[in-house]
Amino acid sequence: MDAVGRRPGLALSVPAINDSGLQTMSRGAETSLMQIGDVAARTGLSLRTLRFYEEAGLAEPTERSAGGFRLYSEADCARIDFIKRLKPLGFSVEEMRELMGLLEVVGLAGLDDRAHDRLMAFVETAEVQCRLLRSQLRDAEWMTAHLRSESRREHIGDDARVE
Repeated sequence: MDAVGRRPGLALSVPAINDSGLQTMSRGAETSLMQIGDVAARTGLSLRTLRFYEEAGLAEPTERSAGGFRLYSEADCARIDFIKRLKPLGFSVEEMRELMGLLEVVGLAGLDDRAHDRLMAFVETAEVQCRLLRSQLRDAEWMTAHLRSESRREHIGDDARVE
């Protein structure tokens, strides 16, 4: 941290997906900072989750205000969004931290063979989990269609009940 409590910019390049497609944001060129409540509203995560991400070393705020409030940059929000998108893939906190570290190295200088193999293991795990999620989605869609079909059957109202 520097003299005003700001973390030095990392060379992490984390993709942030928005409505217009895939964007890349890197730490460094921050203009405006947001408090934790704004980040929670923007990401759809709870304050508790954001604090947990900080405690776990996944996403620390860029700096703190004089009053000690967490202040997040656009790059911090992109990192948090990236972590949020990792969650459905079933990675543990330690694996997320390792993956983020690998991605930082990729952004700086590239990977050696061991690190590349590790990154490919993450890719394979993600692909397996995606197949599982697609299967679960198909099951959920089938069940929704079945329930919709059942709901269209003739409805017997209270007046038609025999006591």
